[in-house]
Amino acid sequence: MRATTRSWQVFAVLAAGICWLAPPAARAQEAGAAEKLTLKQAVALAVKNSRELALARIQANVAEKSAGLTRSEFMPNLFTGSGAAYTKGFPQTPGGAAPSVFKAAYSQALLNLPLRGELRAAEERAESQRLNVEGVRDAVIVRAASAYLELAKVRHSLELLRHERESAQKIVNVTRERQGAGLELPIELTRAQLTAARIEQRIVRLEGREDALETDLRSLLGLPADARVDVAAEDLPGSPEQPARELVTMALASNVGLKQAEAERRAREQRLKGERGGYWPTVNLIGEYALLSRFNNYDQFFKRFERHNVTLGVEVRVPIFSARTSAAVALAKTELSAAELELRNKRSELEGQVRQQARGSREAEANREVARLDLQLAQENLRLLQAQFQEGKANLRDLEKVRLEESDRWMAFLDADFERQQAQLQLLRTTGQLASVFP
Repeated sequence: MRATTRSWQVFAVLAAGICWLAPPAARAQEAGAAEKLTLKQAVALAVKNSRELALARIQANVAEKSAGLTRSEFMPNLFTGSGAAYTKGFPQTPGGAAPSVFKAAYSQALLNLPLRGELRAAEERAESQRLNVEGVRDAVIVRAASAYLELAKVRHSLELLRHERESAQKIVNVTRERQGAGLELPIELTRAQLTAARIEQRIVRLEGREDALETDLRSLLGLPADARVDVAAEDLPGSPEQPARELVTMALASNVGLKQAEAERRAREQRLKGERGGYWPTVNLIGEYALLSRFNNYDQFFKRFERHNVTLGVEVRVPIFSARTSAAVALAKTELSAAELELRNKRSELEGQVRQQARGSREAEANREVARLDLQLAQENLRLLQAQFQEGKANLRDLEKVRLEESDRWMAFLDADFERQQAQLQLLRTTGQLASVFP
């Protein structure tokens, strides 16, 4: 007996040594596999690995570069080049200039109000695209948090349903025995079997929903296709209850969709100002250098030949009559009126949406409280009946029925709690508070 004990001690020491000598990465992997993913970790991974968010950032960068392309007209632009052509008679290029061996040209817009308006409109639209990144980020957060919370709810519900299945099977067995003894009618056995079949049906549905949610969550978090996502039953970070008027004020100041509508209105306003500036002159700074050669026979057409030719000055264009400017101004006015109307409608719709979501959140909170008290009552009834069963005052079938009822109340509470969380998420998104909850 002592030899056996010593052998086991030696085996335990060797096993501990092997575990200690294992690679640190393997130990970390085993430790990580046992840990559950928290809600904030899931949201952070979803934001980090979201393809939609990456695309939104690229689109914002494209809008910014497009504004930079328009801005380049107000910056120095220098060109150079050369060419060859056949001429007969007075030598000149197709554009009317003198043919040269080498030519350099410089241009820069100094005063061009229509182009300036187009630039400012492009900058406002670039700001709108930047705001779109925030909107996409909020959408990713809501989707990841909803999938996480629902997956936790579904797994908890499945656990309850599997206990229900055991209780329903016990009721079927007891009813079958009582029917065999002539104490129950056949309809009672059918009723018990129907209850068990319905429980099995709900289990199959929830297992399908669990698989779909886990697949969606893996895709959002950027995890491998065969990785299991372990979630914990968590609640959203608490926030103090706020009156509807304060929520409306926050939404009007922070809502991403409203900010984008305001940016579009400013863009169209800047375009209108620019188009109105089309009635004013445009001023460009220009410069040109041309290196001429005698092979063009310039000395035969001019008494004095100058090899180096420089032009530097300001080009001013004064519009006398421009049908395009009038049409562009009329179009810009119409577009600005449409943007202002759309912005007013957006504000009105947002105010109504916030008030509706605030009411829905309070109703969901009240429904959850009712479901919680209903669950508490069912648990107290179960404890009372368990005490009666131990005293021999209740039978097994009555006890299992109460257990089924308590499990149903649990599932109703989980559903009510998830609906409250969904309503809270949507309200946080509409009022622009998601960034503070999930920084």
